[in-house]
Amino acid sequence: MYPMVNLAASLQHVDHCVHNLAKMVQGSFKFHQYQVVGRHMPTETEPSPTVYRMKVWAEDSLRRVKKANGQILAVNEIFEKKPTTVKNFGIWVRYQSRTGYHNMYKEYRDVTLNGAVNQLYQEMASRHRVRYPCIQIIKTATVPASACKRENTKQFHDAKIKFPLTHKLIRPSSRVFRTTFKANRPTTAMF
Repeated sequence: MYPMVNLAASLQHVDHCVHNLAKMVQGSFKFHQYQVVGRHMPTETEPSPTVYRMKVWAEDSLRRVKKANGQILAVNEIFEKKPTTVKNFGIWVRYQSRTGYHNMYKEYRDVTLNGAVNQLYQEMASRHRVRYPCIQIIKTATVPASACKRENTKQFHDAKIKFPLTHKLIRPSSRVFRTTFKANRPTTAMF
């Protein structure tokens, strides 16, 4: 009648799916923010060179530096302090188009800065046809609601904002009650 199911294999498959889902929720962003600390190689003329720190967005890992030129002292991934609250992010960008270099300021609403940067790269690719290597992120900031400039982000600052369901289908409570043909035409508009 029904084929026998290997319970251990199915439980292992469910565990694998749950593990992948948890990994996807935590690290679903393509770009992650890293802090890189480095300096020039010490020489006899300059035994203690200046240490520099920079923040970089990279996909998974960072490329290595040629060992003859410099030292990477530390590479740390920067995480969001409150990844469950929605914030307004302002991003200052410099990008290269077919005609030249342009400066731009963008605002996004997201729960993390990585998500806002992901939105930036998607929007720059779609609206301006700018590829990832041609974009330089100059500065990022969390912008309070009173200082937001763009109407696209300001429209969500209303405390009484509502998202109504305009099209709702009544679904059967069980598979037993599902039929191909209905006696009455369903009413889907909820006005």
